[in-house]
Amino acid sequence: MMTVSAGSRLRRALAQVGAQEDLNFLLTNRLPRRLATRFMGWFSRIEQPLVRDVSIATWRLFCDVDLSDAAETRFPSLHAAFVRALRPGARPIARDPTVLVSPSDAILGAHGRIEAGRLLQIKGLYYSLSDLLGGDADLARAHEGGAYATLRLTAGMYHRFHAPHDLRVESVRHIWGDTWNVNPIALKRVESLFCRNERAVLRLRIAGHTVTLVPVAAILVAGLRLGFLPEGVALRRTAGRPLPCTARLEKGAEMGWFEHGSTIVVLAPPGFTLMPDLQEGTRLRMGEPLMRLPERGAP
Repeated sequence: MMTVSAGSRLRRALAQVGAQEDLNFLLTNRLPRRLATRFMGWFSRIEQPLVRDVSIATWRLFCDVDLSDAAETRFPSLHAAFVRALRPGARPIARDPTVLVSPSDAILGAHGRIEAGRLLQIKGLYYSLSDLLGGDADLARAHEGGAYATLRLTAGMYHRFHAPHDLRVESVRHIWGDTWNVNPIALKRVESLFCRNERAVLRLRIAGHTVTLVPVAAILVAGLRLGFLPEGVALRRTAGRPLPCTARLEKGAEMGWFEHGSTIVVLAPPGFTLMPDLQEGTRLRMGEPLMRLPERGAP
């Protein structure tokens, strides 16, 4: 039986955790999110050496940052460090053609089977796939019964994302939205968070199957760049219209990047299965196996 003192300590510890979560949520979500995001976009690009050095040092102090695999060793600004490229060979790609790899470095969040048009946001909280896709009911139906994986990129991670398989991009659609934080604390408190935030819907064709990537922006990171789009195309000026696309990318080729940390939701049709050794909290590196494609001849 738990003693009175032990019970009191547990309650105090739980209360402290609750207070820390309240403070985290307050600091990252109750401030003017768009204003903070615009400010960060401006400030991070300052190339003055002192500002750059202090900014990068502060970032490394508060985040788990590893720059040892970066292509460059010096950066003109904090932004350049955020969106750094990797040196060749830093992320081996699983070449097995039956495997869909992780498009980014990430922590695996909610994942599983898409049922009744819903996905798990966090334990006990679901959201609508159609809402995530901006009301595209046809695309949502194409994924019903399929697999999904939520990949969370922390602020210190490598921020570029890559082709999870040899593919053709069929269309890109930008959906305007908010910039809520996407950390677990916010996921527990903000209903349908991914459906509220700014995001893009990338419809891909992979080995005859429709696979969709949904990069979701967050506070300080509303910027999303897609390198395969024609030069001069600005996603935010498309007013939510789907952009037809014919870009072909090899497995592991760069697709784009976030300008801080965020989330990518990977949606696959029926027949795709998550690799059996993966579980929530698993740290993935870009190029590592994420899902297995259906066996040849399967629907």
